[in-house]
Amino acid sequence: MRQVGIDKRGMELMVPCSMSEPPRRVRMSEPMRRQGVMRFEMPEDTLPPDHRARLIWRVLETLDLSAFSAKAKAVEGRAGRNALSTSMLLTLWLYGISGGIGSAREIARRVESDDAFKWIVGDQEVKHASLSAFRVSHGAALQKLMTDVLGALLHKGLLSLDRVAQDGTRVRASASAPSFRREPSLLECRQQATLHLKAVLAEAEQDTTAAEKAARIAGARDYQRRVEAAIATVQSLRDEGKEKPRASTTDAEARVMKMPDGGFRPGYNIQLATAGSELGGPRTVVGLLVTNSGSDMGSITPMLKDIEARTGQLPGQLLADAGHARHECVNATAALGVELIMAVPKHEQCTKTPGSPPVEAWRARMKTDEAKRAYRARAALCELSNAHLKCHHGTADMLVRGIAKVTCVALLGAIAANILAHANAWLV
Repeated sequence: MRQVGIDKRGMELMVPCSMSEPPRRVRMSEPMRRQGVMRFEMPEDTLPPDHRARLIWRVLETLDLSAFSAKAKAVEGRAGRNALSTSMLLTLWLYGISGGIGSAREIARRVESDDAFKWIVGDQEVKHASLSAFRVSHGAALQKLMTDVLGALLHKGLLSLDRVAQDGTRVRASASAPSFRREPSLLECRQQATLHLKAVLAEAEQDTTAAEKAARIAGARDYQRRVEAAIATVQSLRDEGKEKPRASTTDAEARVMKMPDGGFRPGYNIQLATAGSELGGPRTVVGLLVTNSGSDMGSITPMLKDIEARTGQLPGQLLADAGHARHECVNATAALGVELIMAVPKHEQCTKTPGSPPVEAWRARMKTDEAKRAYRARAALCELSNAHLKCHHGTADMLVRGIAKVTCVALLGAIAANILAHANAWLV
């Protein structure tokens, strides 16, 4: 049988007992939430020595990050709050991206609960607004950091440009399909935006605080700005000869393009150039371009210029698929002395129309067994980098708008991939 007991907090306890035994009371420890607790933590002792966050921090310590603070107002001799550590903010983003986190709000939440993020910030406090602003406001500094990382890898002998593969991947823009409108509809939106701004400026509700009214005014002005940008984009596309052009009132620089799943959605095209060995080992992103073109055509020449600007040299061999096959790029590649291993499009394989000497040499080269063997390495080099950028580095769906900001996000993903691929050898 069971005996019902009452503990000191008034809770009933079912206590097993026999007829010959007196009832026994269960001793149970209940949480005391009104009792003060002092906790002592040492963030430095929470992570193992080879943790990914530590590796990123140590690599960043070897690089010059002064470009990120070039415009900082918090300088000695001037009043104001101290600026947040550049190394800390960069490590937060690079570590978060390496784990597939591309949201500033999510990183700010992890700072409160995850040991690795706690270790990165130490005794500092970081809000999502600071993280968001840092990610998109240092485009030139991120470009320099990408160049510095590649320069360090070349100096240490960890990078070779003998063979580079190029490919593009399309990512979802932060805009919806219904936000794309033609010019007559955009002109109506302009009138609505003007009227809405006037109404917000005129309202004087008693229960509205100054901060709330300022936020409403800022939102109204932002929508008006986006509508004007969409109208300018439509007019530009019309001048280029596009029929019935449309632009988004959310992100005027986004374009509707075909996605890998076959559907059509607003997006951006991120072109990556990856160096490495098709047999395995670390892969290094040596070139990065972001466009709003749904086609890869014409991207080889700009990519070669980007690689040369970052590394000071051109690749010995460039691999690309048939989607990049533009004759102007073939001619430019030959003039630069780069061997182009690029699949010939089907419509050119049986053509009898003669091309320029570089084009004819490219067509003949791709018929050889040696070129066919070299081309097989393309997918092993570049498609893995593209997949990691989208699936593991938090860029599958962009949370920012505009080519400049999307480029910042893509650069952070490429820098994180390069650092983690070579961190152990870098720090030897």
